[in-house]
Formats: sequence, C-alpha cells, structure tokens
Amino acid sequence: MENEILFSEELISNKIFFIRNQKVMLDRDLAFLYSIETRVLKQAVKRNISRFPKDFMFELSPDEFSNWRSQFVTSNSDKMGLRYSPMAFTEHGVLMLSSVLNSDKAIQTNIQIMRIYTKVRQMLLDTTDLKIDILQIQKKLENHEKNIELVFSYLDELTQKKIDEKPRTKIGYKK
Repeated sequence: MENEILFSEELISNKIFFIRNQKVMLDRDLAFLYSIETRVLKQAVKRNISRFPKDFMFELSPDEFSNWRSQFVTSNSDKMGLRYSPMAFTEHGVLMLSSVLNSDKAIQTNIQIMRIYTKVRQMLLDTTDLKIDILQIQKKLENHEKNIELVFSYLDELTQKKIDEKPRTKIGYKK
C-alpha cells in the first residue's frame, strides 16, 4: 500500500474549505475519505478530545453551519446527515486523526491529504510572490510614465522657445 494514490488531488483539494481564516476539512468529508461513517469519526475524536485543541478542531457555529448548508443547497438536513454542526479539522487536526484512526487506510489517506495541504500552501506562496513582482513592475511603469511625461514637457519647452525666438542680428559683413 506504499505510495498508493487513493483519491485524486482534485477530489481532496475540493474538500478543503476556508473557514475562520483557516484551511479546514469537515468531518463528513474526512469520513468519506477514510471510508468510515461520520459518527464513527466523531466518536473517535470525542474519545480522544485531549488530542484536539481548538487550533486543531472546532465545531461550526450555528451561523457558519446554516451558511455552509445554504451553499450546498441541502434543504432536508435530516436525510443528508446534517442534523449536527460539522467538526472542522485544521491541517494539524487532520494529522492528529491518523493517530486516532489507527488503520492503514487512514494513514495512507492522511499522507495524501498532507501532500495536498503542502501543495496548496506552496501555491499560495507562489501567488503571493507573483503579486509582489506585479506590484514592483507597476511601480517601475509609473516611474517610467513620469519620466516620459518629463521628457515631453522639456521637448515642449524647447519647441516653444524655438517658436518664440526673435531673429538674431547677424555679425559680419553687411551688404
């Protein structure tokens, strides 16, 4: 089972949400990836709650929960298994799940999830670098614009002097 790809990167990355300014995965999505029921995952977490401080796992507030449900258009929450607020696991919480769910599938799935979290983090860093580069180019272009305007104003001044210039008296032999 070494280095076996269990799920596509796209499937896993689509299950990473941005809630409370953190990248998290929800209990039902993790349960699907681990091939267990959501209630089994929740029970395992509750039995080992000391391993999951607030920066590892939190339950969605009623507002977040209703907002999340409305985004997924799940009107009949009882039939969809959404009676209770989902647990949201941060990257560290997902990592901790592998020690709570002690199965080969959980370990392999966690390895895959951690690799995707790393790729997402790298993509964010790359886009941040690109934004910084673009801002630097914009500043340079603004400076170039100002310099070009200055050159044109000097040219305008010179051409204006040429037009306004009086004819000089000639020196030398006069006829």
